[in-house]
Amino acid sequence: MAFQRIAASIPDTNLGVKPAVLVLSIIWGMILAMTLTARAQTLTVLHNFIGGADGSGPFAGVTLDQQGRIYGTATFGGSHGQGAIYRLVHQSGGWVFSPLYSFGSQPHDGDQPYARVLVGPNGLLYGTTYGGGAEGQGTVFSLQPPATTCRGFLCPWTETVLYSFTGGADGANPYFGDLAFDAAGNIYGTTAYGGSSGYGVVFKLTRSGSAWTESVLWNFTCGDDGCNPFGGVIFDSAGNLYGTTQFSYNYAAGTVYELSPTQSGWIETTISGLPGVSGTASGGLVMDAQGSLFGLTGDIQPGSVYELTPRNGGWAFAVLKTFTVYNFIGPLAAPSLDSRGDVYGPLPNGGEYESGEIFKLTRAGGQWIYTPFYQFGTSDGGIYPIGAVTLDAGGNVYGTSEAGGAYQNGVVWEITP
Repeated sequence: MAFQRIAASIPDTNLGVKPAVLVLSIIWGMILAMTLTARAQTLTVLHNFIGGADGSGPFAGVTLDQQGRIYGTATFGGSHGQGAIYRLVHQSGGWVFSPLYSFGSQPHDGDQPYARVLVGPNGLLYGTTYGGGAEGQGTVFSLQPPATTCRGFLCPWTETVLYSFTGGADGANPYFGDLAFDAAGNIYGTTAYGGSSGYGVVFKLTRSGSAWTESVLWNFTCGDDGCNPFGGVIFDSAGNLYGTTQFSYNYAAGTVYELSPTQSGWIETTISGLPGVSGTASGGLVMDAQGSLFGLTGDIQPGSVYELTPRNGGWAFAVLKTFTVYNFIGPLAAPSLDSRGDVYGPLPNGGEYESGEIFKLTRAGGQWIYTPFYQFGTSDGGIYPIGAVTLDAGGNVYGTSEAGGAYQNGVVWEITP
């Protein structure tokens, strides 16, 4: 599946015509201030994908481990053209890139990783592929580093397929959603398709010796519960799972759902149908320290940022920002939060140059203030950022652009405030 690029044609000003000169001056002052803020950030390209063994088309964002090393996936390319896993390590003032694994290196090992890899409780990397596996319907996999210290550039890791989806009741085609782990090390995730109704599932993988057993926690029916969960799931402190669906026959923009564990199984509750948003809930969720949920809508429409706040046993829904550029590909990722609770996310072909933007929403006086945190302008720095962004403790932002760069195969970048 290739990303459909639709150029934006009308800038997202959200401004009406005002006759008062004073009002115009204030508005232009605000626009100038936001523009200066957007350009004050410094973008550094950490890797330009060549399109060979290093991969190409990095749709997903990146993951940082506790040592500050960067891990990511390239959806295409690699030694066999089926995608790759890579690592970037900060050394001597620069970043050293290493390909860790190319899909297609062994039979049925997976094809096209669209989601990020995550560092599991045991230090291994875990992720999913959209296709491949024993039945061609996608996989959940782990990557283990070499047993001895590797001092060279090419030190492949060992890939193990934990589960191959069959396309039946167990689900098919994990998409953009990250995996999640519970305290016991069990793995949770979603498939966009398959399941008993064909509309995707939420699954759990439980270790049994050296093998993993899959169980389906929920089959989506495309009714009130929604259908086609493109994003993953997240936990709250009580062990409940939350996620989104891309569509529903009852809710055109999709749904936000909660899965709660009971002794007799998991109970699904649709907590919002996302009224008044632009686009569909293709991206996942993030939860802040107060238990509020934040998400992005988009896909083939401009998209919105929304918040769900726990209140009186229910959830209060609010749209924080709607992006109004026509012919605009909206977010397909989950938003990210910094230590202050500010919200960040990618706009794949937004911005002044229609090449992509990283936005920021800051809470101030009970309202949310939008800032174009960084706007991509030339292909040298990459274009079309699709995946979620990652922040380190210093406020630096890391991510990928699906295309552009020195070889037009995408880049990994760092934005320094």
